[in-house]
Amino acid sequence: MEIVIANTTHIKYAEIICETIAEAALVRGTGIAKRQPEYIATKMENGNAVIALDGDKFAGFCYIEKWGHGKFVANSGLIVHPDYRNIGLAKNIKEVIFKHSRTKFPDAKVFSITTGLAVMKLNSDLGYKPVTFSELTDDPTFWDGCQTCRNYDILTRTNRKMCLCTGMLYDPNNNNKLASKEVKESVFKKLKNMKQNLFLKNEKK
Repeated sequence: MEIVIANTTHIKYAEIICETIAEAALVRGTGIAKRQPEYIATKMENGNAVIALDGDKFAGFCYIEKWGHGKFVANSGLIVHPDYRNIGLAKNIKEVIFKHSRTKFPDAKVFSITTGLAVMKLNSDLGYKPVTFSELTDDPTFWDGCQTCRNYDILTRTNRKMCLCTGMLYDPNNNNKLASKEVKESVFKKLKNMKQNLFLKNEKK
């Protein structure tokens, strides 16, 4: 298994990457923003993505997005092909894309929004901490990218203040990695359940 910085030679995998993301969204029944092959190709051309390959077979992917004129970056679209799940590949990809982000954009705050408990735990291990959406980028283009998510109506109803996703942030100025404590997955599960129950309660009113 090889995890490398993606480039133009990997554009041929853009279609299967998008298909894998879309299929994962259906299976999980949670919010995952869809992406088009052209968008993925651009990330590869700019050196803002990593790809995992088993020989010439696609295994996993993740990309970097810049927001707020480079003040923020996000590691987005983390996906592992079904044939390679449950072997720790997602963690390895996450570590590589995080290190690449820190090297390429050393002064930027790295953030993530996700409903996935496993991703929350991976983020926590890297030094991210849960934050309110107000601490993330206010770039409207980023939030517009959530329009293909099934939970987008929740985001708009709350004026982009909260959603089923949890916002997480790594701030290089706060030395998160050294200060962070191990957070159990059960903590994130409780947080997710609280949000779901809150919005379900509001829906019934």
